[in-house]
Amino acid sequence: MAEMILRTSPTSPFGRKPRLAAAVLGLTERIEVVSADYFDETDSLRMQNPLGKVPTLLLADGTALYDSRVILEYFDHLAGGGRLIPAEPPARFAALKLQAIGDGILDAGVLRRLETLFREAPQRSERWLAHQAGKMSRALDLLDAAPPSESEILVGEIAVACGLGFIDFRLGDDWRTGRSRLAGWFERFADRCPGFDATAPR
Repeated sequence: MAEMILRTSPTSPFGRKPRLAAAVLGLTERIEVVSADYFDETDSLRMQNPLGKVPTLLLADGTALYDSRVILEYFDHLAGGGRLIPAEPPARFAALKLQAIGDGILDAGVLRRLETLFREAPQRSERWLAHQAGKMSRALDLLDAAPPSESEILVGEIAVACGLGFIDFRLGDDWRTGRSRLAGWFERFADRCPGFDATAPR
């Protein structure tokens, strides 16, 4: 019987982060994934997380943990610590900084997605869309100049991979052209990361 319940959406890139982390750490069998509809006012998610956001992790004692960064840190704790988030300060802050870049790509990408999802074309703000796209472009250029680790899978690598996967799935941007180093890293990460295919949005 699963010890924890992960409330998420099959297409949520932020929900994919803890699912990938669980696969990397060997925790998948301890977690039951239960779909949540954050747009549905009757979904119990809003009682479990006042923000009504996914992912939300429910523990056996009734505690709810959120957001993805907190859940990944909790999983790292369950696995003994130092597996996803290094203990030593230089490596720790490098991993957390990379996670912030990956999450930032996701934040901007989700805002672009919502702008087009909820507004008809005449009401959309092209300036807002360009502002978010600029964040993503600069972050992708940074990652291409210094790609993540080819050997480790830490919180930063997971966040970046989920960000790139979200672009492919939801936005369709041609982010690979001119960024061959990052594109190559992503392809190799997909091959070596446990659970990568199983957690892909569909």
